Amino acid sequence: MPHEPEREAREPPRRPTPEVGCFRHVWAERGSTVNRAARERIFARLREADPEPTTELHYGTTFELLVAVVLSAQATDRSVNAATAKLFAVAHTPEEILRLGERGLARYIRTIGLYNSKARNLIKTCRILLDHHGGEVPRERAALEALPGVGRKTANVILNTAFGEPTIAVDTHVFRVANRTGLARGKTPAEVERKLLKAVPEPFHRNAHHWLILHGRYVCTARRPRCRECVIAEWCEYRRKTPA
Repeated sequence: MPHEPEREAREPPRRPTPEVGCFRHVWAERGSTVNRAARERIFARLREADPEPTTELHYGTTFELLVAVVLSAQATDRSVNAATAKLFAVAHTPEEILRLGERGLARYIRTIGLYNSKARNLIKTCRILLDHHGGEVPRERAALEALPGVGRKTANVILNTAFGEPTIAVDTHVFRVANRTGLARGKTPAEVERKLLKAVPEPFHRNAHHWLILHGRYVCTARRPRCRECVIAEWCEYRRKTPA
């Protein structure tokens, strides 16, 4: 019989790695895909457009800011401002809100989602502030996060806005902008926060939180981003930009 040539051994097909066909995994592994020079330009352009960004929540004291931020969970700033305008007119200190009681406080914030649980948490928070912090809002992260209704995001907002700490609170807007642009790609807010703290150039740390929130709220919107109006579009890595 004629000798058949040996067939070249073939490796069994490889299973695709998690990076293949899973863009979110790529985001998580690669972190920021925007080089440092581009990151500098992005934040320089955001600063040029809004030199002194700040929260859109209305407040006069650090305690009022704390109340507003707690109320803002799963609620719009506009709805919170409408409620706190009436609330702060009659009670704007821990003592005054504590005197309202849970039911009395709930009546002022009932237009906000989850108002019963928020009223309960705020009453507990007021009691803790009076018993353990002399009625003042603490500026230590651990003490803030020990307050009912205050998680890491809320603590970051207070530390940044009230005390000038270079923290970055990752809400839905910051999460979206960070992933779309390539500044800090991740699958969870904690992951995005960690990567943003490394990716944002140091001179921009103080205001990065506000720039990213406002950009996500008004320009890099969820359903139809306004790419034509975007001041950082030339460095953004989002592939599905809306047409000019």
